Amino acid sequence: MLKPAPFGWISQYFFGFFFVYGVYLPFWGIWLSDQGVSAADIGILLGLGFATRCVVNLMVTPRVHKVEYLLPALRILTLGCLIFTSLHLAAGGRFLWLALAVIGFNACFGPGMPLSDSVANYYSKLKLIDYGRSRLWGSVAFIVGSTLVGYLANGFGSNMIIYTAAAGLLVTVLMSLRQPSQKPVTQSEDAKKARPPLLALLKQWPVIKFLLLVALLQGSHAAYYSFSSIYWKEAGIAESTIGYLWSFSVVSEVLLFAFSARLFARWSLRNMFLLASLAVIVRWSGLALTHEVWMLAGLQTLHGLTFALTHFATIRYIQQADDNQMVPLQSLYNAIPLGAFVAAMTALSGWGYEYLHAGIFWVMAAMGVLALLVKLDERAR
Repeated sequence: MLKPAPFGWISQYFFGFFFVYGVYLPFWGIWLSDQGVSAADIGILLGLGFATRCVVNLMVTPRVHKVEYLLPALRILTLGCLIFTSLHLAAGGRFLWLALAVIGFNACFGPGMPLSDSVANYYSKLKLIDYGRSRLWGSVAFIVGSTLVGYLANGFGSNMIIYTAAAGLLVTVLMSLRQPSQKPVTQSEDAKKARPPLLALLKQWPVIKFLLLVALLQGSHAAYYSFSSIYWKEAGIAESTIGYLWSFSVVSEVLLFAFSARLFARWSLRNMFLLASLAVIVRWSGLALTHEVWMLAGLQTLHGLTFALTHFATIRYIQQADDNQMVPLQSLYNAIPLGAFVAAMTALSGWGYEYLHAGIFWVMAAMGVLALLVKLDERAR
């Protein structure tokens, strides 16, 4: 069997992983709603998923601290995602069974992001790939997944959300079984011996401030991820159009990743996070004020700044770390800002959406204001 180059293997995995994410993130709430689950319980279930990712990324992901473990771990976890996705159909709308399926899926899906990013970081540090250009295939896949499932759900019912995710996971498992032409091999002697120093990192004030800043920026997406599709559908926007809106947002993400090295080569981390914070304020304020499709399309272009620029700056921060700190920092990023904090904000968004409706997006905009007040250390310039 022909072995793909490192760029081909990781780009292919990003494509499969984010195709499923493009199905999950915009439409899982709609599927749960169609099962008769209330908005508050949807918030709890989705928040439970993010909380599961937090626990797994703190307790399990750091154990994959040698790069030799990364590819086998990704294959096993993707197979687990496929199994638990299928279990959603057997839940029959029952909360406890849905909770079990959500926990199982996210326990497997959660580590996929930090571990695949760790593979990309490994190859990037060896100058074998350009991180932005490989990661953009994940963004392209998100567009394909969200657009495709929007049409399928609109035409054939919401169960197509589960079927499409399962099909994407099956293909991803099969493609991941191929061996890349250059397998990841631990380069540093220290990295071979050392266990990830999570507690030591969490005692460092610069790391704490960094995680707080990223948590505010990424956590501000919680209401958007969980309730924007429900809100737009209630406003009379068709699922196919909702899929387009999500896809449109990721087009800006693709463009940013494609030109990130050129656009932000001379930018400091501080200035990148400042721009992302301002975009957060503008974007979520806009969503609170309108559900006109043409205005939403314009606001969705800010996703390249609110999410992608934040993520790109985070990856650059992690790449500056020592070899034995890369996976721990990646785990902390996915466990705390993308896990625990998003979980808490998602659960709060469920209750907030019931009482505030579109007003919940003002809360998300306020997080951008708080992010402006967090100052990274001078060494982050």
